[in-house]
Amino acid sequence: MAFAVFQPIQVLPRVSLSPGFAFTDQNGERLTNEDLRGKFVFYNFTYTGCQEPSCPDPGPGMRAIQEKMVDIDTGDIPVEFVTISFDPEHDTPEKLKAYAERLGADTSDWHFVTGDPTRLKNVIGGGFSTYYNQKDDGTFTFDPTFVIVDGWGIIRTKYKTAHPDLDIVERDMGLLMQELNNSEGASRIAYEAAHLFLCYPD
Repeated sequence: MAFAVFQPIQVLPRVSLSPGFAFTDQNGERLTNEDLRGKFVFYNFTYTGCQEPSCPDPGPGMRAIQEKMVDIDTGDIPVEFVTISFDPEHDTPEKLKAYAERLGADTSDWHFVTGDPTRLKNVIGGGFSTYYNQKDDGTFTFDPTFVIVDGWGIIRTKYKTAHPDLDIVERDMGLLMQELNNSEGASRIAYEAAHLFLCYPD
């Protein structure tokens, strides 16, 4: 009871298992969810035709997170970034590469991918529970969303905005690292209790 009331430990929720996928990146190479096991992964969803202010492009927000992560200690755990385009008809590898260059993305750990339309629906809509829909004029409406997936392939949090608060991102990564560093021995029991009692940050 005391644990439930005072919540001495906070954790990020284990939302659900992230979806499996096999997509093609901006270099024409195959990227799968299994390639990202053992890493923290930030995902977002957009299309290269998205132009602000009429379209809430999450690309600059992801670039800001990528730059922020340089200053965040994740130990020996790599951090990767994946932007999934839901417009495979137009977003060829060449278009994705040009979009990455336009953003000033560091593509050593940031992948821009797309794939089969049906599979995209299953992954983005079904697996990540993120809405998007193509309009008659070929543009899209969608909910700008960022997702953090941990090294076990579990969705840990979502930011439903085109421009996440970097202070919150830093806090959440800190919580993930604390949980990881206390994942063995007696401290593991306390962290499992924190999940049991839903000790989540506001």
